[in-house]
Amino acid sequence: MSKRVLQGIVVSDTCDKTVIVRVDRRVIHPVYKKFVTHSKKYAAHDEHDRFHVGDTVQIEESRPISKRKHWVVLGGPGDVAAGRGAAAAAGIAPTVENTVDRAAQQTETRGGAA
Repeated sequence: MSKRVLQGIVVSDTCDKTVIVRVDRRVIHPVYKKFVTHSKKYAAHDEHDRFHVGDTVQIEESRPISKRKHWVVLGGPGDVAAGRGAAAAAGIAPTVENTVDRAAQQTETRGGAA
């Protein structure tokens, strides 16, 4: 039997080697025929504490790791380009120098002093 793979957003990373992932799914209401969003939170195992709040991740079903933990983080999906995970994967880290340079460039383009 194949293992289920779900995609969600990390909503908590305070536990050691564990992240809480919210998985949203859209279902159609049987009477009103409108889409309703249902969400569920899963505790997933993150061995190296790589993921933080706001990251989009994929989780896979696994053997029971603890009382609540039956999922393992596979990693961030490759097609998601937004967020902190994509910048870290590309090896781009925002530095203080880059931030200061961008502020100076914006001031110069506006025509001098702010």
